[in-house]
Amino acid sequence: MSENTRLETVDFDARAKQILSQEPILSARDVEVTFSLRGNKLTAIRRASLDLYEGETLAIVGESGSGKSVFTKCFVGMLDKNGSITHGSITYEGQDLTQYTEKDWLKIRGRKIAMVTQDPMTSLNPLKTIGKQIQESVELHQGLKGAAAKKETIRILEAVGIQEPERRYKQYPHEFSGGMRQRVVIAIAVACRPQILICDEPTTALDVTIQAQILDLIRRLQREQNMTIIYITHDLGVVANVADRVAVMYAGQVIEVGMANEVFFDPWHPYTWALLSALPQLGVKGEKLPAIDGTPPNLFNKIQGDAFAPRNRHALNIDFLEEPPMYEVTATHQVKAWLRDPRAPKVEQPKAISILEQQGGKPTGTDPNAYHPHLDPNRETLVEVKNLQVTFGTGRKKFVAVDDVNFQIYKGETFSLVGESGSGKTTIGRAIVRINPVSGGEVLFRGERVSGRISKEMDTKVIRSMQMIFQDPMASLNERAKVDYIVSEGLINHHLYKDDRDRQNKVQEALNEVGLLPEFSSRFPHEFSGGQRQRIGIARSLIMQPEFIVADEPISALDVSIRAQVLNLLNDLKKSRGLTYLFIAHDLSVVRFISDRIAVIHKGRIVELAESEELFFHPLHPYTKALLSAVPNPNPYVERVKKLLVYDPSVHDYSVDKPQWVEIIPGHFVYGNERELDGYREEIATKG
Repeated sequence: MSENTRLETVDFDARAKQILSQEPILSARDVEVTFSLRGNKLTAIRRASLDLYEGETLAIVGESGSGKSVFTKCFVGMLDKNGSITHGSITYEGQDLTQYTEKDWLKIRGRKIAMVTQDPMTSLNPLKTIGKQIQESVELHQGLKGAAAKKETIRILEAVGIQEPERRYKQYPHEFSGGMRQRVVIAIAVACRPQILICDEPTTALDVTIQAQILDLIRRLQREQNMTIIYITHDLGVVANVADRVAVMYAGQVIEVGMANEVFFDPWHPYTWALLSALPQLGVKGEKLPAIDGTPPNLFNKIQGDAFAPRNRHALNIDFLEEPPMYEVTATHQVKAWLRDPRAPKVEQPKAISILEQQGGKPTGTDPNAYHPHLDPNRETLVEVKNLQVTFGTGRKKFVAVDDVNFQIYKGETFSLVGESGSGKTTIGRAIVRINPVSGGEVLFRGERVSGRISKEMDTKVIRSMQMIFQDPMASLNERAKVDYIVSEGLINHHLYKDDRDRQNKVQEALNEVGLLPEFSSRFPHEFSGGQRQRIGIARSLIMQPEFIVADEPISALDVSIRAQVLNLLNDLKKSRGLTYLFIAHDLSVVRFISDRIAVIHKGRIVELAESEELFFHPLHPYTKALLSAVPNPNPYVERVKKLLVYDPSVHDYSVDKPQWVEIIPGHFVYGNERELDGYREEIATKG
């Protein structure tokens, strides 16, 4: 296992002085953007202002719908057809970009200001090879043709870390992994050597290890090409990793901007406080995360006062009446909040801020009164997986997705499976609930086999007792059906209601339990936010009155504030209903907060299994250590100097000394051969 040591200790004071000594290279002033939708006007950006300085990395953070992407699309002339800039200016190289025509934008877009979009699959042409797509950008902006353009394309592929660039040049997007596709999108953006690179959620759907690699890649390219970078993200761990300055957006406005250390350790806007407080890394296991109540305002309506006031526990009377001005905290730190006014009462910052600074972003621990089912001497095994194997295809195309997997899940616990994409996490979850067929081994529920061929009565019992919450709440909901039908579909299919009134009552109870209003039952999925859609998915599972739920990446696509709401909901339902969860995720900060025990899976095989805190404090397998080293830390000083461990499977020599699955200390299992196990035992003894 190799180490990638980052020695980039950051001096924010020095960077602040450097920024203050410069003129901005791009300056947005009082920008207003409106969209015309079905005859109504939506004001997506409400008089937002922002400066960008040469060589810096600026992160723009905020919930979905806050205006991050729309605002930055104004910098590259990529607004949708029904959107327009109705006020303000964006000055770049002495020109006002708001006055540019499409012909003018061709001189700027890509060549001087480029954008890396969020979903690499939808931004790449599936019918063209990767090489041709990058080469088009090279030919358009660098003026190279033929063999020279191809040579430059191969050099760029190599520069973004794609091995065997000559072979990869001829391949299509579907032949690349998610992380590799993201590298290709970055390659297209940097092919024309832009001065400003805008990265819109470049790591949202990626595993922590791939995310760390992409962030390092962008940082290296920035140094080599002297680029200025804007990151758009809702992941504060990413912000801590990359940002010199941070701008916080809410309801179409920049409400706080400052150096990263100022925004993380001395924030002044209650919305910034709420975002930081909602981080699972700063929560206490067994206690609720401080979620943000309510929802963002409807931007079709005119907003009076501070847009965040209805959700702000510290709101003053004036917050509901008058919009606050932008106050200066320091020369580099400004905030749009009445709390900064000399006449405002003194309000203490939430404890999460001090935890972040004093404990370096490390978790605050576990509620001492929390119940741990796996430690109960009278514990009951609810689900047992024995020697599980799942394969896809036949003959030469046969692929073993999961091999020889063993674990038990006890009633009332949250058992988590973590690993990179393609490791087999979801395959195991789907095999347990009988979506994927099992090719070897068995799955037991309350001691009875539920895998393979079973009776119709047992199949009905499995459907009622075991349910699944899917990763993508939009893709898993029938967009043509109303919520009433979506939630009650299981009841209808299995005739689990007396009459239509009884069915509707059960739907209302399920919606109420997940915090949705009764009137929502007559709406369609597209009328809801991501967090609300996920709640509908949870209600659909709950209505069957299950004992066991497989939650497959249920919060991976959600904002930090919505994520906290859903995590609190899952924990509340666990207590009120006595539920048991198999929680599948790649975000280890979330897994630590919600889990009793964690199993780490790599390429279809579980390599380590232990109690949550034990695994984080005493990881043994090199793959587990690599995963944990890549977990983002919301403290910028800690995040910048952490060591990234890169897992190298070739460190294992199993040619003679064969590996085995061993309980190395009580409750802590690890996969390894005798030589490795001796090393793990020595490691445990050394750590005490």
